[in-house]
Amino acid sequence: MKTVITLILILGSVYSSIAQTMFPLAGTWLLKEAQVILPDGTRTTDSTYGKNAKGVLMIDASGQYSLQIFRPDRPKFVSGDKKRGTPAEYKAALGGISTHIGHITMDTMNKTLQFKIDYAAYPNWDNTSQIRNFKLQEDELYYEVPAKTAAGTIAVSIWKRIRTK
Repeated sequence: MKTVITLILILGSVYSSIAQTMFPLAGTWLLKEAQVILPDGTRTTDSTYGKNAKGVLMIDASGQYSLQIFRPDRPKFVSGDKKRGTPAEYKAALGGISTHIGHITMDTMNKTLQFKIDYAAYPNWDNTSQIRNFKLQEDELYYEVPAKTAAGTIAVSIWKRIRTK
């Protein structure tokens, strides 16, 4: 029995290593920068998240992901109770985050990522798919969120993969 368990653990480890090499986005990524591209082509910091935006993107070997981006200087609720915030506190809290979970796929021919979102902090994104143009260079992932018609800006996320030794 001990030999069977050891064999299962070894095979699982080998499978995990192979799967990670087959899906190049597998790993943990930290947000390097959140930008926007304005209609005139100018790039600037995304004011939604501020200069010191924080984020983490975790992707497993099958493409299951969890993504969070935060504005770190969001104001705290004066009441100290998230169920008793003011409208302004709720607006700042929700407006300063982007978080969603689901499954991500890559189309390397067209250089696009597809986020198949199961659930998001913004409920209108639940059970939707979104396509993003991307660039992957070693341990840096860059992708663009398509422009919204009204704003005309393109949101950009730049991620740096964490390498373990």
